[in-house]
Amino acid sequence: MFRISIVIPTKNEEKLLPRLFKSIAAQTLQNIEVIIADAGSTDRTCAIAKEFGAHVIKGGMPGPGRNAGAKIAKADFIIFLDADVVLTSPKFLSDSIHEMEKKHIDVATCKVRALSRKPVDKILHDAYNAYALATEKVRPHAPGGCIFVRRIVHGAVKGFDEKIVFAEDMDYVQRIVAAGYRFRILRSHAVATSVRRLEKDGRLAIALKFIFAEMKMITSGSFTEAPFEYVMGGDAAKTKEDDETI
Repeated sequence: MFRISIVIPTKNEEKLLPRLFKSIAAQTLQNIEVIIADAGSTDRTCAIAKEFGAHVIKGGMPGPGRNAGAKIAKADFIIFLDADVVLTSPKFLSDSIHEMEKKHIDVATCKVRALSRKPVDKILHDAYNAYALATEKVRPHAPGGCIFVRRIVHGAVKGFDEKIVFAEDMDYVQRIVAAGYRFRILRSHAVATSVRRLEKDGRLAIALKFIFAEMKMITSGSFTEAPFEYVMGGDAAKTKEDDETI
């Protein structure tokens, strides 16, 4: 029986996926399965995943892809990761699951750390962490790049709502809490994340999108129509290396 199922939605992630796989392979906890829900990659994403020993299935946009992976997951704990994140410690998985069990947590995330040496990226990520921690018990926030959930809880809320086309990760954890389950931000480790979307869309634009999305969800609910253009995944020909590596 697997201890953890890791589900990763992908599209054209041959550039960054090996870095995530390397951090998974370094984990002290190794009775895990990795499921790649691929949305039609045209590069070597699927080949790289199979070389690593991951189970590759047909995915789609992030929410449907995560649901597809969770549907075949065999472990009691599921961790949803994005392809451009890195686990920052060999004990990331073991410490995080231990913390969930010790504190009786049903769904969780962790703080985020930018894979960048630029001060502005540290400031933006620290600001997000501060806001998420301040609202942890009243309005949970969890970026889709790193969500821990008990498989039975994921099933109880029928997974990600596939009608939600933007901020589906926030909708997911908020529905879980509304159903009576316990959410917390784990203190064990932060997850490191690429700043490629900040580079592509602009830091101010991303910050304004986050504020807009938060206000809209508070006042009128989740997004069933996309407020912004969203292109999933990476492009190996265009993705730059992050300034900092683990």
